Amino acid sequence: MRKRNKGRALSRLKNQRKALLQTLTVSLFLHEKIKTTEAKAKELRVVAEKCITKAKTNSVANRRLLTQSITPLIVKKLFSEIAPRYIQRQGGYTRIIKLEPRKSDGAKMAIIELVK
Repeated sequence: MRKRNKGRALSRLKNQRKALLQTLTVSLFLHEKIKTTEAKAKELRVVAEKCITKAKTNSVANRRLLTQSITPLIVKKLFSEIAPRYIQRQGGYTRIIKLEPRKSDGAKMAIIELVK
């Protein structure tokens, strides 16, 4: 039984899942909009919103914390461009738009984007 286990496994081991979410986070912050599967988008939302919340408080500790999981170039963009947009916002920095299933395997697809 999966009692009290949060998150989706995404058919990957822990280290592979962590790497996947890191690259998706970097892509989301770089392009501000990406197309992926619905399950990955829902997991990415949790990670991305936590990063933006940390970036809203501009401190050295938060920069160091985010640099552990995200590239320094993206951390700079996050603190200088993305986080200041959401200073007045209490949460809900991302939007998931569901799309039609992928033709090859029928996977549910979605677009995840940063709210303007």
